[in-house]
Amino acid sequence: MSAPSQPEAVRIRGVSRRFGAVQALRDIDLTLETGAVHALVGENGAGKSTCFGILAGRIPPSDGTVEVFGEPLSAGDPRASRRHGIVAIYQELTIVPALSAHANVFLGQSLSRRGWLSERAMRRRYLELCERLGVKAVPAGVAAGTLSVADQQILEIMRALVSEARIVLLDEPTASLAQPEREALLELMRSLRAEGITLAFVSHNLDEVLEIADAITVFRDGRLIETAPRSAWTKPRLVAQMLGGETGERLAQELLAQDDDGAAAGHGAAPAARPSRPARPRGELLLRAEEVTVPNAIEGVSLELHAGQIVGLGGLVGSGRTTLLRALAGLEPSASGRLWVDGRERPWPRTVRRAREYGIALLPEDRKGEGLVLSMSAMENVTMSDWRGVARWSLLSRRRMASCASASAEKFGFRAARIGETVRNLSGGNQQKLLLARWQHCRPRVLLADEPTRGIDIGAKDEILTALEQMAREGLGIVVVSSELEEVTVVSDRVAVLAEGRLMGVLDRDRDAITVAQILNTAYDVEVAHAPA
Repeated sequence: MSAPSQPEAVRIRGVSRRFGAVQALRDIDLTLETGAVHALVGENGAGKSTCFGILAGRIPPSDGTVEVFGEPLSAGDPRASRRHGIVAIYQELTIVPALSAHANVFLGQSLSRRGWLSERAMRRRYLELCERLGVKAVPAGVAAGTLSVADQQILEIMRALVSEARIVLLDEPTASLAQPEREALLELMRSLRAEGITLAFVSHNLDEVLEIADAITVFRDGRLIETAPRSAWTKPRLVAQMLGGETGERLAQELLAQDDDGAAAGHGAAPAARPSRPARPRGELLLRAEEVTVPNAIEGVSLELHAGQIVGLGGLVGSGRTTLLRALAGLEPSASGRLWVDGRERPWPRTVRRAREYGIALLPEDRKGEGLVLSMSAMENVTMSDWRGVARWSLLSRRRMASCASASAEKFGFRAARIGETVRNLSGGNQQKLLLARWQHCRPRVLLADEPTRGIDIGAKDEILTALEQMAREGLGIVVVSSELEEVTVVSDRVAVLAEGRLMGVLDRDRDAITVAQILNTAYDVEVAHAPA
């Protein structure tokens, strides 16, 4: 933590924020110390992002004041926040894909010489930043859109340094990263802290929070529950404070029991381990895909899915998991292979419409960009999967829409009272629940779930994974991709392990130990895996 003689980086006093009837923040008092890493944790909708929005100047508070290094911060003025040295880096990055790495770093603050852009000066300064941060420079001719999410995040951090940021706000910085990339980003955060830069970050990954934060603040229902140094927290205590009530106590006790059993800590905030169980009974063979190939992505991958079972796709980021799901969902026109649905061979689906005709639905990784219509209401997003089911005499009935959407969404813990709200105003966890409710409404035969718990809190993760298991028990066949490999081990009956676009082996709960270590061993070909059945 910073020395007491240093001024506080941020002091928030009595800040509240209301959006219509929703009280997003209630009388918040919070201090961020200079040169420290401060984590904000809580369920989706707890108020963390609203707090960030106020600091960044995107959202004016309804009440209260904010001081930055002892000076008052103008409310709702992003430029004023920038002048005070505050830079926010959000989960949805602001990289311009067609521009080079150094052009993105200097976006909006270009270096010029006699009125002309100086590419040479910007490139030289970019290389200096790479050396300062200990990261590899991107070649000059490479477009930023071709880089990994981790590399794009580094460009955003460099952009903050160019603007002489003194306070960096990071919203879910590791949500889409594999473990090596996460570790590299955490090391970069440590380097920035060592330079005296104040870092505040929102994360649902409690292991990372406990690893890097100097202080941790818990939000719940728009209230600040507690702020304390890292030494005062444990993962079970964080969960209990975040969730409150019986749910928080239950998950905290499960985590304590897991620690007592000597279980190794995972690299994410996956739900607490559940009792070991046999594989669910295999129903009829719903889907068989053979020799699935997408040029330059996956080659010769085969997969089987039975009714009532969940098949996980294991592997690291870039292994081809998402590409396989997209190919099955009709989103990869260049894909080829053979496909059987309900025992009947079908032409390979090259459109989403064709895949839907086969009963195949996709829960996409990018819920905002590819899954939801953010300007529409929750009930419209749920019922759009089957308009005919909510129509009377060929006319849409809003009463039937609300009734059907509520019935589907409540199964996933979404409150019926919010079914008429605009989706963009909902938390990430509630948005994900709506996507699941959409497929509950129309009931496909096969559900492809890509990162179903990305960027949501531990309580919502537990609800969503439980809901997927219930859908499987009702006869649905589900394929799950998750970068949190612990989640794959919890819900899957079988795990198909991919590496560099190839199938390395299949782990079956009836005969194999489905663990993170076994998935990684299979991916790296450390041990001989069983061949696909």
